[in-house]
Amino acid sequence: MRLFLDTANTEQIRHGVKLGVISGVTTNPSLVSAEGKVNYRKLVKEICAIVPGPVSTEVLSQDASGMIAEAQEIARWAENIAVKIPLSLAGIEATAALARKKIQVNCTLCFSVNQALLAAAAGATFVSPFVGRLDDIGEDGMSLVADIIETFGRYPAIKTQVIAASIRHPQHCLVAAAAGAHIATVPYTVLLKMINHPLTDIGIKRFADDWEKVMGKTKVGGG
Repeated sequence: MRLFLDTANTEQIRHGVKLGVISGVTTNPSLVSAEGKVNYRKLVKEICAIVPGPVSTEVLSQDASGMIAEAQEIARWAENIAVKIPLSLAGIEATAALARKKIQVNCTLCFSVNQALLAAAAGATFVSPFVGRLDDIGEDGMSLVADIIETFGRYPAIKTQVIAASIRHPQHCLVAAAAGAHIATVPYTVLLKMINHPLTDIGIKRFADDWEKVMGKTKVGGG
């Protein structure tokens, strides 16, 4: 399972790429607005230059013709852009039109297997079930991811990749990987939590303390 970073903060993205574990980015209007007043096009192009893989950025239009026009403009900003289209009636129409134009589409705000199937039929490159938002209303968001993966797996012709989105904690990533999700897109805070473990910290300190008791401050390989 690949990891994308769900943010519009370029410093967080640079760090994730530097760690060697982040291969893509997802953004949305809320994440961009969190960065303050910015030049949206300039910000997206900067992110695309940092990240080796797909960068999903969302349209704001709500009608099909507006989505298509906006998506075509956004797609010109960089070669690794995937345009985020909401899974509405207009969104499915726009997805099909954009897929015919060979523009990568990430169908977002997916909350059912039916929606995922329609996204795949329309030619979406990615579909993003929103795990956390389903959990928020008392449903099991990860079961949706598993159901989509299972359903897609029955049809080899389906090439649409599943992005587990709206990730809230490291356990979500673990379950997404076990379910066979192609990608999980995670907030920067969740990425850091995935790395950290108290027993690792204790072990590092214990090794260092034991070494210093015998060898002093001399580093391994030092004279």
